[in-house]
Amino acid sequence: MEIIERLKHTARQIKIDIVALMHAMKDSRTPWYAKVFVGFIIGYALSPIDLIPDFIPIIGYLDDLILLPIAIVLAIKLIPQEAMSDARLHAQHSKPNNTSLAWLAALVIIAIWLLISALVLKWFMTL
Repeated sequence: MEIIERLKHTARQIKIDIVALMHAMKDSRTPWYAKVFVGFIIGYALSPIDLIPDFIPIIGYLDDLILLPIAIVLAIKLIPQEAMSDARLHAQHSKPNNTSLAWLAALVIIAIWLLISALVLKWFMTL
C-alpha cells in the first residue's frame, strides 16, 4: 500500500510541476532555450495524442512513465532556482486553463505521424 501512496504523491507532484513550468515559462528570469523546451514539454504533457501510441505494448507507456518525468526534471534544471520556486508557489494556488498549447502540441504530433506515414508509404512505393 505504501508504494501506491508514493506513486500517487509522485503523480500529484508531476501535475504541480507542469503547472509550475507554465508559470516559469512566463518569467523573464527563464532563459529562452528553457522556455522553448518547457513549451514543448507542456504541450506534449497536455496533448491528447502521444508520439508513441499507448496501444503499442509496453513501449506505448514508456513516454508517459519514463520519458515525460525525465524531461520535466531536465526542464526544471534549466530554469533558475528562484524563478522555479516562485512558479511552484503560483502553481499551488492556481489551475491551468489554457488548452490552446495542448491543441498545438496535438497538431505537431499529428504532423509528425503524417510525415512518418508518408515516408513509409513512399519507401514501399519504391520497392
